[in-house]
Amino acid sequence: MKKFLLLIFMGMILVSCVTVPKDIKPVKNFELPKYLGKWYEIARIDNSFEKGLTHVTAEYSLKDDGGVKVLNKGYSSEKDEWKEAEGKAYFIEDSGTGLLKVSFFGPFYGAYVIFWLDYENYNYALVTSSSKSYLWILSRTPEINDNIKQFLMDEIESHGFDKSKIMFVVQK
Repeated sequence: MKKFLLLIFMGMILVSCVTVPKDIKPVKNFELPKYLGKWYEIARIDNSFEKGLTHVTAEYSLKDDGGVKVLNKGYSSEKDEWKEAEGKAYFIEDSGTGLLKVSFFGPFYGAYVIFWLDYENYNYALVTSSSKSYLWILSRTPEINDNIKQFLMDEIESHGFDKSKIMFVVQK
């Protein structure tokens, strides 16, 4: 009985990691083939696994099992080395909804919520996790112009994120 309760408890923990924050809605009419490829991290709410990293990129490609291979890279000037993390992602709902679960650590998954997207060209995206303490501004180019930056910052604020926590990532 204890093992069964432990399994239920672990399942509840894992499920809670792939929820969507209040007032955030994943994009609809999402097209994975247009999203695949290289993205540059323009800004983020800093977190322990990216602390001190610059030149951060994420590259998404299809896996044989229908999932998405995730390859994140960033440079640590403190250690004078590139850091790399490979993960996998799978749709939680349907493939037309920008809500995936992503794992870099075996069976443990977290939410990957695309809540704003440049549908026309797939050049810009806003991504969060199951908590608003995570946020990323992604772009297909290492730099964005001030008008787009302001638009995205306004979008972030309209979704209840604290703009004062946003840090811009050095890309050049």
